[in-house]
Amino acid sequence: MTHPTAFDVAHLANVELFTPEFDKSRWFFEDLLAMRVVAEAGDSVYLRTWDDYELYTIKLTAREQAGVGRTSFRAISQEALERRVAAIEERGLGDGWVDGEVGTGPTFRFHDPDGHEMAIYYETERYVATDDRPALKNQASRFPGHGVNARRIDHINYLAKDVEANGEFLAKALGMRESERIRNDDGKFAAWWFHFSLKSYDVVYSDDWTKHGNRLHHIAFAPDTREDILKAADIFLENGIHIESGPHKHAINQTFFLYVWEPGGNRIEFANAGARLLLDPDQPVVEWSQAERKKGQAWGMKTIETFHTHGTPLV
Repeated sequence: MTHPTAFDVAHLANVELFTPEFDKSRWFFEDLLAMRVVAEAGDSVYLRTWDDYELYTIKLTAREQAGVGRTSFRAISQEALERRVAAIEERGLGDGWVDGEVGTGPTFRFHDPDGHEMAIYYETERYVATDDRPALKNQASRFPGHGVNARRIDHINYLAKDVEANGEFLAKALGMRESERIRNDDGKFAAWWFHFSLKSYDVVYSDDWTKHGNRLHHIAFAPDTREDILKAADIFLENGIHIESGPHKHAINQTFFLYVWEPGGNRIEFANAGARLLLDPDQPVVEWSQAERKKGQAWGMKTIETFHTHGTPLV
């Protein structure tokens, strides 16, 4: 039986991305994804997807190498935040309290065994639309009507030296529940999918073949429909963005997907799971064998080789 504290975290809130091509990456997120700039500070710009209820979704920061900075999660209450902080500190990977960024309250920083920087908070400021006020008051802002129209951030996939160690840490520290996993013939996990709520996954750990540590496989955004992903492929084609794989359908979690590399080199996915939700609070984990995964994606397309060789920062 799932313990109620497994729902202490509401959702993946925001992610910091590093890019060596700051202006081009900003153009990608702002113009092609139709994200709105809400703040700028130093070498960073904060952008939000059009239906994010919080102030920002992505913090884009200029760096010499591409990669991932801090990933933040929002707790469902102050009490839940305190429980999660205690669980993190019990495992010795807490880095302390800091002031929140752009509309978020007190934030507790920590890291996973691989070194990925993370944070959790509860207090937040809701976005108030101005010149982007929507016609329907049950959405955060007006539908942009141009580019890919990324509605929200969907999930993050980390590369990890040890999939099991990192997955077990987040399961205990944040109360994440596993949904699916790949077990290789040697018994080790090649990848592990976790979720917070009814979505089938929010955080993924994939085996880092370089064993470098602290690297990103991809972050994903959710547009409204599969058709939006098909249109996105044409938009990226016309704008010279490298399309790595898709559009197609994953076997694992059944997501319709498209993978591209933004100008800084980070892999970005556009994912739509349709109506599939995990409504069972005691949903049994689905395990895939190495042989099953060799069959490729849901409709038979083989997984492209760079999916197993590309990650940021480059090694």
